[in-house]
Amino acid sequence: MKRLYYPLALFMVLTMGCTGGKNKEATASEELEQQPLPERFEHDDLPKAADELFDDFVYYFASNEELQRRRIAFPLEEKNGRQTKIVDEQQWKMEPFFMNAGEYTLIFDSPEQRELENDTTVDKVILEKIFLSSDSICQYFFARNEGRWQLSGIQHQMLDNNPNASFLKFYHQFARDSVFQQQSLSDEITFTGPDPEDDFSRMEGFITPDSWGAFAPVLPQDSIYNIVYGRQNAQSKEKLFIICGIANGMETELTFNRVHDKWKLSKLAQ
Repeated sequence: MKRLYYPLALFMVLTMGCTGGKNKEATASEELEQQPLPERFEHDDLPKAADELFDDFVYYFASNEELQRRRIAFPLEEKNGRQTKIVDEQQWKMEPFFMNAGEYTLIFDSPEQRELENDTTVDKVILEKIFLSSDSICQYFFARNEGRWQLSGIQHQMLDNNPNASFLKFYHQFARDSVFQQQSLSDEITFTGPDPEDDFSRMEGFITPDSWGAFAPVLPQDSIYNIVYGRQNAQSKEKLFIICGIANGMETELTFNRVHDKWKLSKLAQ
C-alpha cells in the first residue's frame, strides 16, 4: 500500500457503486422501471427477482401505497412494551421508510454477515428505524411466505435493549462531536477509493488522523436505518457501518473495531 497525504486528499472523489438495492442486475426489468408507479402494481405482479432479495422488494414496498397495503398482514400487531395495538387496513398510513431521506444505512458484525444481503434463502428480515436522539427503535418484521415478502409485525424498543446498543451510542457521539470523532480514529486508517488521476482506477493507502478532515464523510446524526438479515451479536468487536445512496447508488463503508472497550475507526472504503 502507498501512504496518502493531505494535499492529495483535497482532490479525492468519494464515490462507489452501492452493491445493494436497485443497482443489481437481478432487480426488476427495465420495462417495469419505465412504467408509472401506480400502473406497475395493478395486480401485485412484482417480478420474481423483486421478491427474491429483500433490499429489492423494500424499494417497491416503500414507493407505492397500494402495493404496501397488499403486502401487510392485516390486522397488524404493533407492540410497545406490554401494550399491543391492533392496526387494521383503514388505520394504516403509508410508510416511506428511507425513501424520502435519499439514503439508508446498514450495520453488520463482519464482512461475512454482509453476504446475507444477496442470499436468496433469507426469509425473515427486521427493518429498524433508529432514533438516536431519543434512544428508541421501531422494528418492522418482514417474512417471506410462498415467495412473497410481507410485513408481519411492528415492535418498539428502547435502544438499550438492542444488540447494537453499545455501538449505536458510540456512533451517535461520533457523528455529531468532531473532537470525539478525532479521538476515535485509529493511528492508521486503511483507505480504498477512486483514484483522482484515473476515473477507471481505484487506489489503496492509509489515512492518518491529521488528514482525516479531508476524507471524513457526511454522517447521518439523528435517525438512521438498519436492515437485520441474520442474528446480531451483542459481543461483536467489529462493526461495518454502511451508507448507501438510493438514487445515485453511492456507498461509503466505515469499519470500526472495539479495542479495550472503546470503538475505533480502522477502515474507510468509498
